[in-house]
Amino acid sequence: MRLRHQVPFLLFAAGLGAVVTLTLVHQRGREHVPNSAQATTPSPSVTATAAGSVLPPLSPQARTEDERNTVAVFARTARSCVFVTQHQIVVDYFAGGAYDVPAGSGSGFVWDEGGYIVTNFHVIADARNLTVTLHDQRTFPARVVGSEPRKDIAVLKIDAPAGALVAIGRHAQRVDLDVGQKVIAIGNPFGLDQTLTTGVISALGRQVEGIGGVKIREMVQTDAAINPGNSGGPLLDSTGRLIGMNTMIYSKSGTSAGIGFAVPANTIARVVPQLIKMGHVEQVGIGIDIDPAQRLERRLGIRGVVVIAARPEGPAAAAGIKGLKRTVTGIELGDVIVGIDGKAIENYDDLYNEFDMRKPDETIKLTVVRDEKKVEASIKLVALQ
Repeated sequence: MRLRHQVPFLLFAAGLGAVVTLTLVHQRGREHVPNSAQATTPSPSVTATAAGSVLPPLSPQARTEDERNTVAVFARTARSCVFVTQHQIVVDYFAGGAYDVPAGSGSGFVWDEGGYIVTNFHVIADARNLTVTLHDQRTFPARVVGSEPRKDIAVLKIDAPAGALVAIGRHAQRVDLDVGQKVIAIGNPFGLDQTLTTGVISALGRQVEGIGGVKIREMVQTDAAINPGNSGGPLLDSTGRLIGMNTMIYSKSGTSAGIGFAVPANTIARVVPQLIKMGHVEQVGIGIDIDPAQRLERRLGIRGVVVIAARPEGPAAAAGIKGLKRTVTGIELGDVIVGIDGKAIENYDDLYNEFDMRKPDETIKLTVVRDEKKVEASIKLVALQ
């Protein structure tokens, strides 16, 4: 027995909605469209559209310029990306054995053919043993050469055979970026190696909370997906050269669907050679003792940085800068740093980042508050030991 009825069906194509009535025929419990209304299955070489027209088959080279660029960048750069794994020794007291197990992972990239690997500090923090896995799945033990936690940068060293390492492409000069510029991120999210995501630069000059009470400044904000395990991987421009290191996401939902941040290439280019050469970053100062935690400043409600002591024979002491003084009634406040070269210094973060941009033997104009009056002094910066 056949039952005939009409069913309104809502069809969406190219953003427009239209109501189409189809006649359905029920026969032996099956529902089908009569022969006159049946749609034919297109051949593999023809794609049918909702409007009934067909698209010609695409040739293997029928990619957009942007697609070809992305494919080329990945093909050239993927070999420079590595997988960094932390290992811990776990003791099985019941079985009476100890086992080396992975405890965390992240990404990194090859700095040069000498075996230096760059990654985030938080990827290797508190690690007892580290390994680096190359693009061809060969794994090598790694040791920490140096790190700068306040920039979230670390350098590792592996002993790989000649020809095994391909250095990341880098700009020879300072990198100038633009909002809207295309970016490509490569890393190992969730342990899935050689993963690529793309996006654009969403903003420049962002500040992100770092380690040690200071902000990482000039961060690159991107909408390229950065997931757990992407940390330490390279952020590239359309030339395949390094413009940043993927570091973190900001997500109110607690998932990886958020805003990504990368340490800029200019900071990496300044910090990494120092870590390779000295194991630490050269810092400058004026020969004073301060409290980075700023406990006294918070207790007294002071804006600025309290000078705890001016070291004897240092440039600050020579310029007359005064520290705390003990009296019969307690501790007497000395100088409070409130400015450098006309820029306001309200906390340790301001002071650190102002010194971070300087070099030894530069002369600064330091502004301090002493006895509720502002005092200025010209002081030459020195390298801190």
